[in-house]
Amino acid sequence: MIRITWKGPYISENIYYNILDKKEILHGSRNVIITPNLLGFNFLIHNGKNLLKIKITEEMIGHKFGEFSFTRKKFSYKKKRK
Repeated sequence: MIRITWKGPYISENIYYNILDKKEILHGSRNVIITPNLLGFNFLIHNGKNLLKIKITEEMIGHKFGEFSFTRKKFSYKKKRK
C-alpha cells in the first residue's frame, strides 16, 4: 500500500534515538522508509522468525526496511537419491 503524500513518509522516532549510541540498531518495524541520514548504519530487522542484519547503502534510500528482509525462503526441489 502507498502512503498518502500529504502525510509524508513514515519514520519512527525510536530509530534516531538509538543511532547516537549503538552500532547495530534493533528495529522491528518493517514499514519505516529509509532516509539519507541512516546511510552506513547496520540494522537488525525481524522477518517473523529471526533477525536479519542489514547495512544501509545509497541504493536503499527511499525504500522500506521490509523490502530487504524477506519473510519466505526460496523454494527448490530436492534431488532423489538412488
